[in-house]
Amino acid sequence: MWTKHHRKRKLGRFAMPLITVAFLSYFSYHSIHGDFGLRATEVFDRQRVERQATLKELTEKRQLLEKEVALLSDGSMERDMLDEKARFGLNMSRADEIVIFH
Repeated sequence: MWTKHHRKRKLGRFAMPLITVAFLSYFSYHSIHGDFGLRATEVFDRQRVERQATLKELTEKRQLLEKEVALLSDGSMERDMLDEKARFGLNMSRADEIVIFH
């Protein structure tokens, strides 16, 4: 009967720990710097705050426009509103008026 003797390799015992360290390093790096990591979360939060502020401004502007449309379209046309819109649209005013732009 033949028996084979294997010499123990020094690199063999380090293979599995090296693979484990490489695996953990890869996922650790990407959990911080990746597309959905901690740094990206900070960017997402900043964008969310900016977009909420923009949404608030646009909502207020829409409410103002809806209020103006309601004044123009409820059947009884407000003379002041009609006069204001006509002057603003035509870019005209009387000589004795003071124009304040907002």
